[in-house]
Amino acid sequence: MPSDPIRFLTPPEIAARYGCKPETVIGWIRSGELKALNLAKRGSMKPRFRVSPDALEVFELARSVVPREPTVKRPPRDLNIKRFV
Repeated sequence: MPSDPIRFLTPPEIAARYGCKPETVIGWIRSGELKALNLAKRGSMKPRFRVSPDALEVFELARSVVPREPTVKRPPRDLNIKRFV
């Protein structure tokens, strides 16, 4: 048995961390975007979700913003060129 047990987080704890509502976190869980365990008894109408730190890290990586590569700027068009139509 490990000496340092893994601390699973509840939806309200995750909501406080991200500054959103617990219902938003539960929506992420129900959509499959955030993996969680349901520790409620079988047949229970009220889920007791718990999220592992690893699942939270995967969620954060999937939602992290990756900066775009800089666009290559074209040189300005020479306006002195006569165009024939």
